[in-house]
Amino acid sequence: MKLFEKIINPREIRRKLGLNQQEFWTQIGVTQSGGSRYESGRNMPKPVRELLRLVHVEQLDLTRVKKSDFEIVDVLKAEHPDLYKSLKKAVRSKKPAATA
Repeated sequence: MKLFEKIINPREIRRKLGLNQQEFWTQIGVTQSGGSRYESGRNMPKPVRELLRLVHVEQLDLTRVKKSDFEIVDVLKAEHPDLYKSLKKAVRSKKPAATA
């Protein structure tokens, strides 16, 4: 199984974030009733799993992400790998340590 192929328990993630179903699921474009079905065990399509992971696990604000951001990252990785690694390391050092 690939990393994040199966979100462990969306209900658990939602509850840890202190959100109701409406708040949690609409942030990734899923209706409350659809989210309820996923929380009850229905298989989530891969795009929904990925959005759940990005928004609720990685805490990515999708409203701030632009296509050009990905293009910049691609250029940095390809043409300036040392700078990319340095920036990535700097970002990691500013994040608080993850808690279990």
